[in-house]
Amino acid sequence: MPIAYPNLNHALRTPLAAEVHSRPSLRLSGPETLTHLAVYLRDSGRAGIEDGGEHHALLVSLCQEFGMAGPAAGARYFFHDFGSFRLQWEAHTEFATYTFAESRDQAPPLAQAFAQVPLRHVPQKWLQLLGGRLMVATHVSLLPDGASLADMRAAFGGNLLAGSDSQGRARVWTDFAIAPDGFGRVVIQDMGMQYQQAGRLVQRVLEVETYRMMAMLGLPHAQQAAPVLNAIEAELVRLASGMTDSIDAMAGGEPNDERGLLQMITGLAARMEKLALENSYRFAASKAYYRLVQARIDELAESRIEGVPTIREFMDRRLAPAMNTCEATVRRQEALAERIARTNDLLRTRVGIVQEQQNRRILESLNTRAAQQLRLQQAVEGLSVVAISYYSVGLLSYAGKAMKAAGWPVNPDIATGALMPLMVAVVWLGLRRMHHKVTV
Repeated sequence: MPIAYPNLNHALRTPLAAEVHSRPSLRLSGPETLTHLAVYLRDSGRAGIEDGGEHHALLVSLCQEFGMAGPAAGARYFFHDFGSFRLQWEAHTEFATYTFAESRDQAPPLAQAFAQVPLRHVPQKWLQLLGGRLMVATHVSLLPDGASLADMRAAFGGNLLAGSDSQGRARVWTDFAIAPDGFGRVVIQDMGMQYQQAGRLVQRVLEVETYRMMAMLGLPHAQQAAPVLNAIEAELVRLASGMTDSIDAMAGGEPNDERGLLQMITGLAARMEKLALENSYRFAASKAYYRLVQARIDELAESRIEGVPTIREFMDRRLAPAMNTCEATVRRQEALAERIARTNDLLRTRVGIVQEQQNRRILESLNTRAAQQLRLQQAVEGLSVVAISYYSVGLLSYAGKAMKAAGWPVNPDIATGALMPLMVAVVWLGLRRMHHKVTV
């Protein structure tokens, strides 16, 4: 029973189902010549931002050269037969690929395999728009089997060849070098490939070349990072030596040197973080591209041609060391960042210990002052007893004089002298009681 109601579908069902069919390989049969271009459109200062608009605008300008409008905005894949050649365009995150294919009526001699390429049909005006953006430019010639190894070496100018049998139905030859005309060269000998096998094989070979070059973009970053890491490492060693020399100063309780070291190590941590942020995207992308290269080589299902290294062996000797350099740089950045963090934590701990020692001395000083103030207060309290007793006895003396004047038989002088010890005792006891209530 068909689905009669489109609203039964999830909104992403159709586009997700179409995604697996969005990048079909070219259908190639018989002698073919292809030109493959990979155009890098990402600004290094805008890592992580897709340039889909620039990809699309460049494709539309090419289509307009032939009098057609081009694909709609947001397209990621485009194929069109322009008559004299066929074009397959694919947009990726960082680059877009243009594969121009042209059928040949009959196979040309191997020496002239790249004499007539489909790129000759593309206007030079459009090619000028690629200035400074071309990452991969490769010619591929799909020919019938028959050429010898000596002929193949002559066709590549005597360069070191890499080649292999692919599933027993084709032979792939390349030198992974840029010829004097500025293009790489690949020759594929058809040994009885079935329907669409040629297109899939060509696509895999071209993806190996494209992803190889994109993976290599991480190597300059690793080479540029090496002297910076050396400088940071040397500075960290110097600061660590300064920490050792400052132990005596710490014992004396002077944290000024430690604080200066802490500021310098914080600066090193900031430099390290900046370097990691600048390189993290590029190294991660190179690692992903390298995995794609390995996956495409696996799909070639290579078998050795006597006396010729396979494509996998070539990549293991030439590409793998570059990728190992990038990976080693990543590990070195991480290890150095961890060492800086540990040194930073150690310094913060030491500064904290010094501050605690200073706080303890301050508290001890406060305790000494408090004891001195207590002794002074006790001395003042003794004087206060005398003063209060003096004024109290004076008041009693006035009272005795008043009573004598009133006719009472009282001698004020004798009464004052007799009451003086009693008044001193009363005042002293009163102040002691009040002091006890305040301190409890």
